[in-house]
Amino acid sequence: MSLIVKICGLSTPEALDVALEEHADMVGFVFFPPSPRNLSFDSARALRGRVKGRAKKVALSVDADDALLSAIVDALDPDFLQLHGKESPERVAAIKARFRLPAIKALAIETKADFTQVKDYAAVSDWLLFDAKAPAEATRPGGLGKPFDWSLIRGVVPGVPVMLSGGLDASNVEEAMRITGLPAVDVSSGVESLPGRKDVRKIREFIRRARQAYLEARADSVVSNA
Repeated sequence: MSLIVKICGLSTPEALDVALEEHADMVGFVFFPPSPRNLSFDSARALRGRVKGRAKKVALSVDADDALLSAIVDALDPDFLQLHGKESPERVAAIKARFRLPAIKALAIETKADFTQVKDYAAVSDWLLFDAKAPAEATRPGGLGKPFDWSLIRGVVPGVPVMLSGGLDASNVEEAMRITGLPAVDVSSGVESLPGRKDVRKIREFIRRARQAYLEARADSVVSNA
């Protein structure tokens, strides 16, 4: 599997264009009003045409009902639905059946005990995304720039692809990939100058650092196995 890089929380043509120019594999758009990255439906319609098949479009929602999901699908025409709330495995399965789109289920991780939910979600999801658990007082579940203990992932084999998120940026993505061994990374606040304001320089640097780290890890693996 080659490296998958997802840039999430995109909301402007400039940031989206840079992510596409740097060959991001997935571009994420947030539909959750409490988030500073929340995207209007009109903006989603304007941005989706710029993608033109160059990356997979991911629509992020939090505990959305079917009416909201229908509006999101109509506005963005996404390739994936990212479910970032407390959706149960049954709800994930129902959403997939209703909208006929693959699902990325985000799971909040803080301790090893949080992996007990993996099996049930892996059975109904196309991807799992491991994110840091938000503080109890937080008003939103992700995009808080907080990493978790990446070593917890060692030995976890869900049976579906896994993406790493939470507190990633250009300075730590290499270490995160080395510790976890995951070939998929997701970043949002780590490529921003202010909450919700993407920094095109940081987007470029993150993608390039992640790609370089992946290539170096593969080269080292080939040498060690020779």
